[in-house]
Amino acid sequence: MNKCRLGLGALAFLLCAPVIATQYELTPDAPPVYGADQYVKAAYEDTLLDIARRNSVGYEEIRRANPTLDLWIPGAGADVLVPGRRILPVGPREGIVVNLPEHRLYYYPRPKRHEKPVVITYPVSVGKMDWRTPLGQTQIVSKITAPVWHPPPSVLKEHAENGDPLPKVVPAGPDNPLGEYAMRLAIHPGDYLIHGTNNPQAVGMAVTHGCIRMYPEDIEALFKIVPVGTKVWLVNDPVKVAYVDGELLLEVHPQIDAQGQPMEPDLDTLSPQLDHALGSTTAAINWDLARDTLKAAVGMPTLVGLQADLDTPAAAAPAATPTTPATPSVPPTITMPAPPAAATPPAEQSATTLPAPDAASSPAPPAQQTPSDPRH
Repeated sequence: MNKCRLGLGALAFLLCAPVIATQYELTPDAPPVYGADQYVKAAYEDTLLDIARRNSVGYEEIRRANPTLDLWIPGAGADVLVPGRRILPVGPREGIVVNLPEHRLYYYPRPKRHEKPVVITYPVSVGKMDWRTPLGQTQIVSKITAPVWHPPPSVLKEHAENGDPLPKVVPAGPDNPLGEYAMRLAIHPGDYLIHGTNNPQAVGMAVTHGCIRMYPEDIEALFKIVPVGTKVWLVNDPVKVAYVDGELLLEVHPQIDAQGQPMEPDLDTLSPQLDHALGSTTAAINWDLARDTLKAAVGMPTLVGLQADLDTPAAAAPAATPTTPATPSVPPTITMPAPPAAATPPAEQSATTLPAPDAASSPAPPAQQTPSDPRH
């Protein structure tokens, strides 16, 4: 995993710098892996959510990357891992792609003449389990500045039953959960939007009534550059695989089924993606590490395999003690023993020395740590 460190001087600059989206130039035939993870030092007044917003990541991303730090008081000088390395989701490289389990939006603007193609990515909130965001292809049909919110009957009923009645019309302003900008999707009956929020701490969670919610500064930037008619793909791509410079990377997010319900990870679903990523290349895969990565679902690319030379004796594989994990039938792969655990602190590790993730290291956030939410 690629990492860098930012000192106090750089942190002071970030505190004053405007928040900008993460943008990558798309190189033809390049592997779909972009960005880098980095460590920043927390200031005394920082929460993890403050650091997340400054670095264009969401609630779940920053929490899973830092399971041992307090969400609200990480502590002055604490090393905070900001996840920034990502594998692009499968699918078209045009319009908007929202990967629901990743809680992330990717925008592929149409390049102008002599411009190189780029992808711009933002963290988003999506629908909670009982109000899931629908899957499939749609498009932007309208753009609204200072939107007025007309809560649908189902939302009015839910709030009334919870003792928190809503007015039938919520005017534009600081109390409007749609924020200052909204883009309507062509999904019947027209209630699904990509919009801002008056509660930015909840961005990056599955908390909405099906809409896609963004940081105020992010929706403002996206609103200005996305034309009406832009295609939108809402996809469920929790397991992403890439083969880069002889390394097989696996990025896993908590998996959900077509109804938005959580589901157990299935190692067998990995085989087709491995075949596609490796092509004719032979790789040595640590299946124990792959299983641990699937279970942990921390959302960051993890090294699970290396290019293998079939003419090289198996003893030459980098390992401490050979293991014989149960290996699915994947033709272009062989089994690799588990790598030794890294002995250096996280900030000093290289891309190939990370220990296997601990499936128990990402507990659900305590109830008192969940930001209050207007539930739209």
